[in-house]
Amino acid sequence: MTVAAVIFDWGGTLSDFVDAEMVDAWRLAARHLDPAHEDELTARLVDVEAEFWATTSSHQRSATLADLLASAAEQVGLDVAEALLEEAAVRHLDAWTPHIHHDPDAVATLTTLRAAGIGIGMLSNTHWPRTFHEHFLERDGLAALIDVRLYTSEMAFQKPHPSAFLAATRALGVDAEEAVFVGDRPWDDIAGARSTGMRTVLRPNPHAPDIAGIEPDARIERLTELVDLVRRWSAERDGLGEDDAAGRRHDAGEETTEDHG
Repeated sequence: MTVAAVIFDWGGTLSDFVDAEMVDAWRLAARHLDPAHEDELTARLVDVEAEFWATTSSHQRSATLADLLASAAEQVGLDVAEALLEEAAVRHLDAWTPHIHHDPDAVATLTTLRAAGIGIGMLSNTHWPRTFHEHFLERDGLAALIDVRLYTSEMAFQKPHPSAFLAATRALGVDAEEAVFVGDRPWDDIAGARSTGMRTVLRPNPHAPDIAGIEPDARIERLTELVDLVRRWSAERDGLGEDDAAGRRHDAGEETTEDHG
């Protein structure tokens, strides 16, 4: 079946994986709130965020930055939101800006795919608002190359929930079986996308090791490898049969109806 769209994960796929997560931002908040105990408070806030992200393997409900800050405030007993936002207003994302680097092959890869008539989407698990991500995409010339950009902070569920992936294909106007998902996480990205019938491409991330029983349709080391891969899949005379697509949708053990929300 012809590939009509390629949908990318953001962190670790289009952009370099940032192991630090929000640590610099948390440190700014901790320094603002209690400079005498900056290290201790920073560590506690980092732990709060780690617990927050652990939900991808349980209920998979999405969240916003406000939710995360409310949880942090409850656990440390301080107004983390006010402190962080005051610092952000002064520094305008300075805590993250040095860490965010998009892949040097991203612009060329997206440009080539678009020239071939392929729709381009992005689906990111995030609690940050859209404006945060758009800042970096626009800075590096990627925003204009991505037709549909979806952030789970604006959605009911996050990856690997099937509804997140189906929202992306729906926004691009394609069927799941016509789309390819590219991501760096076997559970969040590969299992979730396969459960909807999408083809999957894993860009391995050492911080997200393989999981037994979850295997992508292809693996790449560089984004430029996608171009030939998509061309080959599009040239195949015999696309996915209905039985193959159904099997792919159930590989992750999840239903694919839009009733998930």
